[in-house]
Amino acid sequence: MQVDEKLIVYLEDLSNLTLSDAEKIRLIEDLKKILGCFSGLCETNTDGVPASSHPWDSSIFQDITNVLRDDKVFPSVARELILKNASVKNDEFFIAPKTVTE
Repeated sequence: MQVDEKLIVYLEDLSNLTLSDAEKIRLIEDLKKILGCFSGLCETNTDGVPASSHPWDSSIFQDITNVLRDDKVFPSVARELILKNASVKNDEFFIAPKTVTE
């Protein structure tokens, strides 16, 4: 991938940012360094290394089936107590000002 000002302008537009000329130059240099590091991975010899979808797919972790705890249901706080200090509410919900306009 060629990192140049055209790419930076494209990324600037996608991210809805406005960069100064100095920031664009610095970003070009930084992206070249980052992509240079990743290009080194292409030169890594992976012959004989089995493909895996996760780094823990190795034989060391095959006995682990579920490392997550079981879900436990706990009683919730009473709705009346939660709504007690709400400035604007109805019987069941907080009422908040509209934040998204059409």
